[in-house]
Amino acid sequence: MSGLTRAYVFGIIGLVSHGLNAQTPALPDGIKITGGLVEYQVLQRDSQGVGTVPLAGTAAARLNNRFIEARVTKETTDVLPWNVIGQIKAGKWSGSISNIPTGGPYHVDFRVTLPQGQLVTSSVDNVLVGDLWVLAGQSNMEGVGNLTDLPQPVSFVHSFDMTDAWGIAKDPLHTLRSATDKVHWAKNKSGEPERLTGEELEKYIANRKKGAGPGLPFAISIYTRTSIPVGLVPCAHGGTSMDQWDPAKKDELGGSLYGATIRRIQAVGGKIKGILWYQGEAEASVKLAPVFQTKFENLIQAFRADTGQAELPFYYVQIGLHVSNGAQLEWNAVQEAQRQVEVKVPRTGMVAAVDVALDDQIHVSTQDQMRIGRRLAALAAHDLYPESTKENADVKRGPRPVTAKYDDHVIRVTFREVNGQLTAEGRIAGFVLVDADGKPLPTIYKARFDPKDGNVIDLETYGEIPPGSALRYGIGRNPYCNVRDTLDMALPVFGPLAIEGLPVPPPPKP
Repeated sequence: MSGLTRAYVFGIIGLVSHGLNAQTPALPDGIKITGGLVEYQVLQRDSQGVGTVPLAGTAAARLNNRFIEARVTKETTDVLPWNVIGQIKAGKWSGSISNIPTGGPYHVDFRVTLPQGQLVTSSVDNVLVGDLWVLAGQSNMEGVGNLTDLPQPVSFVHSFDMTDAWGIAKDPLHTLRSATDKVHWAKNKSGEPERLTGEELEKYIANRKKGAGPGLPFAISIYTRTSIPVGLVPCAHGGTSMDQWDPAKKDELGGSLYGATIRRIQAVGGKIKGILWYQGEAEASVKLAPVFQTKFENLIQAFRADTGQAELPFYYVQIGLHVSNGAQLEWNAVQEAQRQVEVKVPRTGMVAAVDVALDDQIHVSTQDQMRIGRRLAALAAHDLYPESTKENADVKRGPRPVTAKYDDHVIRVTFREVNGQLTAEGRIAGFVLVDADGKPLPTIYKARFDPKDGNVIDLETYGEIPPGSALRYGIGRNPYCNVRDTLDMALPVFGPLAIEGLPVPPPPKP
């Protein structure tokens, strides 16, 4: 194929993706494209399980009435045969490839008849149709696990990286310093945000030791459970607060975290399957903890409104451990608020991280990021893909407290949403009684699973329990907690949980 012919084809087909920074080259006859496909792109399937690719562009008037055709193949089989997708009229054209089935990888061919009469073609490889998931929040979603023993990339899991380029997903997914959106850039010596490029970027990448998060393990697990391809859209940024994710800053686009995330959602087609969120550590202060739940709920609703998806699934991780002397009760207040959001806001789900290991004082280890990813995938598989397998349909959210009842020095704690039965490695740990003022009471001396009911833990106590006392699990920033169920879904931090059967506290003195 001659260089001129290649230029024609490249311009007509427009091998650039929606909203990307790629520039259309100078072309004969003014042929340009404003939307199209790139290699490794994942298209979000619709409710019928098919994907659509919108295309539009311009061309010289002398090409008016000529047709642009496309077909989709998998290996050597036609999935969608040659079909006209657009016609040039008045120097413009538009069209789409529709009804591309879930799956892939697909090879997409394009062709057009030039004025000289010859038929020319070009193509795009490795296109998938599946589900797009946004990764957002702060450092534990960005991923600060050690870059050792990483999950192996899978050809059906791709990522729209932070430079707005598609490729096979691999850790580290987040590359803030080279991101398209300036909100992610580090400040230079002059205190100005600056994008890392060239040799400096290459050196940074070569020396990077941290970057493993839950996103890739989640996607691999989803694909393994459902055989549906996954596209990841990493948008997280370490150390960020809810105020930095303020939806009111949407119009700042790449200048704000929320705006940059919405821009990237639009860049991959405007519709996504869901959002994975891991944030809250920055809210554990006297000032911020009391308003965290409201801000969190507002954020979820904003994402749903701005994507036009009123029931957009939103799954998140309850913050875990922090080896620190920072505000203890405020840390727990954020965790309890996260637990309440799951109950209050439809189409949300939470997994716990209080039982996992760390790679430093606050960041989840690489191996346990994999566990968190699998836990998130189990929730999503049950809620969104129950038809895939009976295993997915049968998954429960993991242990959630229902009641605590006191009788004859035993507090009987009942849980719901338990997969199989409750379990722990070694001695059951993490439960604490607190008095009416929140002060821990050294009262529980033994915890045991009920051998006849896998949903129950009995806590044996001594002495008198003061009226108004309550039960907590995971008190402080760095507790040791080890209760899970058979599917490794961990019991989240909770409390204070009222205890039934205790004497009623006296009324406050006037």
